[in-house]
Amino acid sequence: MKSWKTLSNEIILDQRPWLLVEQRKVELPDGRLIPNWPWVTTPDYINVVVEMQNGRFLCFRQVKYGLPEPTLALVGGYIEPGEMPLAAAQRELAEETGCISDDWIELGHFLVDPNRGMATGHLYLARGCRALSQPIPDDLEEQEWLFLSTNELAEALQLGEFKVLAWAAAVSLALRLLEDKSL
Repeated sequence: MKSWKTLSNEIILDQRPWLLVEQRKVELPDGRLIPNWPWVTTPDYINVVVEMQNGRFLCFRQVKYGLPEPTLALVGGYIEPGEMPLAAAQRELAEETGCISDDWIELGHFLVDPNRGMATGHLYLARGCRALSQPIPDDLEEQEWLFLSTNELAEALQLGEFKVLAWAAAVSLALRLLEDKSL
């Protein structure tokens, strides 16, 4: 299989580090040209499914500007330049919750939209989390902390309470992994 070729690109919106939009001219493997292919670059990010020492899962109920109703959310944030994804996950866990974990499981990393650019999401499960310090919340959204049992987490997922794809995927992967480990 042959790859597409970028023949030229023009920046049409530059709001780095949060957003860069380009218009690209691309050539398909069969020689056809697409003169106005949009390409969007946003920062790579992490999301963490947080399992506390007591086996309950810490989630946030919050509102997001682009959602018409509250959603359940996970610990998450952007990866800083030069930062490794796991280090970003550990930093975000400490900042948002004041917790640490010695048991980290990578659930995978996934491209958000490989045909349009975007970002890579790195998903983790942090097990046995314990409070070490006060959280340093910097989110713009108001949050309510929830501590859910495994069954409550699975039910919230099934009911569509995680309205962001990355959060739903992370919870799904974590629940599947934990189910497999209990067999």
